[in-house]
Amino acid sequence: MLDNSDGNSAVLFQLEGVTKTYGAVTALNDLSLSVPFGPIGLLGPNGSGKTTMIRTLLGLIPVDAGSGQILGMDFRHQQLDIRRAVGFAPEDECLFPRVEGVGFVAYAGELVGMTYKDAMARAHEVLDYVGLGEARYRMVETYSTGMKQRLKLASAIVHDPKLLILDEPTNGMDPAGREEILQLARDLAHNKGMSLLFSSHLLPDVEAVCDHIVVLGGGKLLTQGDLQQLKQVHNRCFEVRLKLDGNGFSQRLSALGCTVESHDDLLLVQIPEGKSPQMLWQTALEEKQQIRYLRPQRSTLEEVFLKAVEQT
Repeated sequence: MLDNSDGNSAVLFQLEGVTKTYGAVTALNDLSLSVPFGPIGLLGPNGSGKTTMIRTLLGLIPVDAGSGQILGMDFRHQQLDIRRAVGFAPEDECLFPRVEGVGFVAYAGELVGMTYKDAMARAHEVLDYVGLGEARYRMVETYSTGMKQRLKLASAIVHDPKLLILDEPTNGMDPAGREEILQLARDLAHNKGMSLLFSSHLLPDVEAVCDHIVVLGGGKLLTQGDLQQLKQVHNRCFEVRLKLDGNGFSQRLSALGCTVESHDDLLLVQIPEGKSPQMLWQTALEEKQQIRYLRPQRSTLEEVFLKAVEQT
């Protein structure tokens, strides 16, 4: 058993030197990481080890080497305890045909130790929460793709877990259904206080929900950290929004050696090496413009991700 008396109570989960192979394929390669509580984004290209890491944390597969804990529990020895404390909505469809939605969710509650009465009562509550109250007595095979995703989410939170793991929760969904899932994930993480491990290849989805990210590649940790801190400030690139039309402002900056890109009412301005952002204020004054918004441009999550993946 891992000893958590050394202050690891603030750690959502951690892995130490974990290696997992499938024949000649190394899915996890001496992986070590530690992440805090909160909404965590799990990123990586196909074959990076994301799904294997999730299965390892849940104790669903044995590992070749290494150790670790999730919510203070050793994934090698406390598998049942972990599954009672964690909710998991897998990417694959896992619904039983000829079962009503409320029955499916209640059964998920019984699997983690809830009584039938408590599980059924809770199933009705979470189906209302995810917007499936009117469909609770329909057979699950009649649900649309978006409804099935919300049903999986309901079954994963029926026991009010401390951690919810979502594996590609918006995969194959239309924009409206995708936004519904993201709103639910945001509410669970930021209003209900539930920690999330949100695994997705859709970077905007991760950015919309998560505060901390983990990027895997080749079974190794490429980068991790607070999302806003990883999105570094570009010292010579600025986002500018003006009160009036900015054609004259843009033309004058271009003549001074700046690179200017227009995105609707937002200007992206790169000033020349050695120049101060004071030139933006001076140009606005000369053009009789009012700058309403000015801040250094930050890296996008896509740039952070691509930079990390280049290391593989």
